[in-house]
Amino acid sequence: MKHLFLIFLMNLLHQYAGKSLRRDGSYLKSFEDIKNEIAGYTNVAKAIIDLAVHGKAQNRSYERLAVFVDTIGPRLSGSKNLEAAIEYMYSALQKDGLENVHLEPVKVPHWERGEEFAVMLEPRNHSIAILGLGNSIATPPEGITAEVIVVASFDELHKRAQEAKGKIVVYNEPFISYGETVQYRVRGAVEAAKVGAVASLIRSIASFSIHSPHTGGQSYQPDVPKIPTACISVEDAEMMSRMSLRGTKIVVHLKMGAKTYPDSPSFNTVAEIVGSKYPEQVVLVSGHLDSWDVGQGAMDDGGGAFISWEALSLIKDLGLRPKRTLRLVLWTGEEQGGVGAGQYYQLHKENISNFDIVMESDEGTFKPSGLGFSGSAEARDIVKEIMTLLQPINATDVYNNADGTDIAYWMRDGVPGASLHDDINKYFWFHHSQGDTMTVQDPNQMNLCAAVWTVVSYVIADMEEMLPR
Repeated sequence: MKHLFLIFLMNLLHQYAGKSLRRDGSYLKSFEDIKNEIAGYTNVAKAIIDLAVHGKAQNRSYERLAVFVDTIGPRLSGSKNLEAAIEYMYSALQKDGLENVHLEPVKVPHWERGEEFAVMLEPRNHSIAILGLGNSIATPPEGITAEVIVVASFDELHKRAQEAKGKIVVYNEPFISYGETVQYRVRGAVEAAKVGAVASLIRSIASFSIHSPHTGGQSYQPDVPKIPTACISVEDAEMMSRMSLRGTKIVVHLKMGAKTYPDSPSFNTVAEIVGSKYPEQVVLVSGHLDSWDVGQGAMDDGGGAFISWEALSLIKDLGLRPKRTLRLVLWTGEEQGGVGAGQYYQLHKENISNFDIVMESDEGTFKPSGLGFSGSAEARDIVKEIMTLLQPINATDVYNNADGTDIAYWMRDGVPGASLHDDINKYFWFHHSQGDTMTVQDPNQMNLCAAVWTVVSYVIADMEEMLPR
């Protein structure tokens, strides 16, 4: 009897070698077990890829997006277009047979640019292409006519502060990267107002230009006078810089009719595939439905929103139901600083322990190479293993740090996060400009993005254990 007990004990020790004991007495899976579990999804991943890239769902996300943006157009926070877009998606998600389709009310900013134009009067007459920046105030009804001072940095502005008083500051900052250069759009008006400028015109935050201004958000400060502010094309900024360096006097007339209204009612749009075993646990996939008021918002962020919808459609079409709930959220008010997502977080953060991973696609849907990921080292190793399932489409890389305004709230509190990593070489050519239309989108690339998004979200939602925090 003692001999049999020793054999049993040795087998038990071998079975749980290298595994940690949970508080409830059960054993955590070893990483080898997890690798084997993920390998078991090889056929499911292949079926998803085949359906999205080669099968009946080929080009579906692209075609759905084209109908949507051609029908609705751009979708600025607080606008009738955004309201129509939300109604459209609410109906479309229901028709698609998804579960728990509903709208969650939020309040979003409501700003309208109105009529706007700028003309260079000296040294010659020239029409300047402008786009007012979000939340900018208007000029007086008669406009502002003033001499221009051109600077290449905030440091130069501060050094020439005495010259700037009563003038229009033109920033001709070089594009280094979006993250580094966007500070001129966000803070340009405030810094110009501090030295007594009457308006600011900012070189568009763009890596390439065909005389195309790019709009975006900017922020005033309570203790600094508000001045009108707009972006201008790279070409006009560089021209005025060259003129200024030659000592030529530049005079510009600026007129902007922007208005800010009280916050408007809006909605985050939600749909689900309810989990079969752990329905209270959530894998969240998302993109934002709002856009700026130029172009069609096809790239930013129609593509991200529609591959997120496509993930649920593909899983439903294959007759799959993951153990956890797969939740689609189409955010509102992202362009105004993640306003809709912030209110969603406040509403749902009491259930934060049930959020397995939060995913957002908001940097284009060009050719994908993998994911950006934020989370623990253990979770990263698991995600890296999941990405091997995407070898058939060569999108297996895992990069440091997920990026997404709308999921940042959750990641700050320790929830793992993922963002689509794709070829953004041309992203800032079109970003926040009239050029953001369906012409930018490529159906084959969207198919690949949808496959990545679906495989990752499904496998994480269906694995026996949540990602470790």
